Amino acid sequence: MNASIDAPFRDARYAPRALDVERQGETLILRNPMPYAATMRTTTAPLARWAAEAPERIWLAERDGEGWRTVTYARAAEQVAALAGGLKGLGLSRGQPLLILARNGIDHALIAYAAMGLGMPVAPVSPQYGLKGADLTRLEHAVERLKPAAVYADDAEAFGEALAAPFLAGLPVVVSRNARPGDVAFDDLLNSAPVEPVAQSDDIAKLLLTSGSTGKPKAVVCTHDNIALNACQIQGCYADPDPPVLVNSAPWSHSLGANAILHMVLHRGGTLYIDAGQPVPGKFAETVRNLREVATTYHNMVPAGWGMLVGELERDEVLAAKFFEVVRVLQYGGASMAQSILDRVQAVAVRTIGQRITFAAGYGATETGPTACNIHWINARSGMVGLPTPGTSVKLVPAGEGGKFEIRVKGPQVSPGYLDQPEATAQAFDEDSFYRLGDAARLADPEDPAAGLVFDGRLVENFKLASGTFVAAGALRVAAVSAIGGLISDAVVCGEGQDGVGLMLFLDAKACERLGDKGAVRAAIIEGLSQLNAGAMGGGGRVLRALILDGAPDAASGELTDKGYINQALARDRRPAELARLFAERPDAGVMRF
Repeated sequence: MNASIDAPFRDARYAPRALDVERQGETLILRNPMPYAATMRTTTAPLARWAAEAPERIWLAERDGEGWRTVTYARAAEQVAALAGGLKGLGLSRGQPLLILARNGIDHALIAYAAMGLGMPVAPVSPQYGLKGADLTRLEHAVERLKPAAVYADDAEAFGEALAAPFLAGLPVVVSRNARPGDVAFDDLLNSAPVEPVAQSDDIAKLLLTSGSTGKPKAVVCTHDNIALNACQIQGCYADPDPPVLVNSAPWSHSLGANAILHMVLHRGGTLYIDAGQPVPGKFAETVRNLREVATTYHNMVPAGWGMLVGELERDEVLAAKFFEVVRVLQYGGASMAQSILDRVQAVAVRTIGQRITFAAGYGATETGPTACNIHWINARSGMVGLPTPGTSVKLVPAGEGGKFEIRVKGPQVSPGYLDQPEATAQAFDEDSFYRLGDAARLADPEDPAAGLVFDGRLVENFKLASGTFVAAGALRVAAVSAIGGLISDAVVCGEGQDGVGLMLFLDAKACERLGDKGAVRAAIIEGLSQLNAGAMGGGGRVLRALILDGAPDAASGELTDKGYINQALARDRRPAELARLFAERPDAGVMRF
């Protein structure tokens, strides 16, 4: 008997699942008819609520040496009002964007909510755009697109080269640390006369850049309604009156971290411990330190992070005891996760507390709030993206063979479009006003749509072999990572126009150290991929060649996104020599052949 499979689940406190299904020929429309409480329609409304109902509860905490700097709901409301007054005193007002060059932090959150309360859109860009040594052309394009009226930076020294760039010349700059002559000190704004929020539900709250994986980034318009109602929809998936407690590092330059984490915590009156760690070697120890101290009720992490955390949980019983103490829901986002990682986490949970913890996953995009679908029922299967959130409709349009569908979404959380790009906006929606995500999915059970949807890759990442055989790159990547059983952190799927599929593999250094020498690692990879090939249904699912890469994905180039997901096309483009080795007519000994 496998204890990890047979152990009971801890109560996740989910609301009942509900689904209406409409068939239009081969197209399916899935709707969630569950009501949700649309009581808050601006991003600042929940701050006012919790400042009144739970004034001394901690909203945000960040590391301060060995301890934590914290801000309560009451204090946060006071400081947001003062900062709004300070921004107004700088001559800023409704409709004028505030560019944010900052890591996640308390000051970042406070000034963002102050600006949104004034009706000023906040435009947090990835810190990678402006930190020392960055290629500033990406930031220059963002500024050209966003047209900010002011800038906030958490540290003028860290972003010094960007702040001195000519494309930001003349803009007022608010700085928390290491201010330069002429900068406005964040602390000085806190001494301003308070101003109450004036934003309306249809005002723009945020301008969030797309990843740029299919071209230059676009600025997604996120209204107060989009963000506030998506939080209401997510809350509607739960029957849980208790405020959540999280440790999280997802960047606030993306909708997952900014809306589904930061604002969801605010909406439910919870507490967020801001994690400065990252799911990359050398920076993950900070995440482990935080999780050893804070017992979370909900934990959300990108698959790369889970791949690193599960090894720590297996080795460290003290960490495992704290991590599983009260947690009710585990979630991954940003990319699909290998089933082997999920199973290992469950095994540690059973060993530690005698119970399994349900694994959820959300699905959506910057343009959808971000949460269009999620798993809101007990689940132990990886690759699922769930069903529509309350008030959301999902259109499934047939897209090729094998039960594959293109996903399209409609709901109150869906963005009205892209800033100053009417043509791109028009192209993003179909004839029924459903937003086209560019992703594929299939039904977990073709006979029962209520069993949920399974992610089936980015349509734009897929390609064809020379034979015309279609390759679902996203699905094959996940299958390969899972088949190799934790020895690789990620894979780049290659082979467009070639005779077969090739993989470029990034190793998980710690997992490989435990296995032993390079020969043992190579043998394990060959065995795993051979088993994958044995179960493949067609040429597009078989791996013919594989090559182990040196080092790790490069975050500075954008190859590794802030969410820990590899931009497959960019990874291939940046490695022409490795790609040539992989598909050479006479490959060298480093290339594994199947």
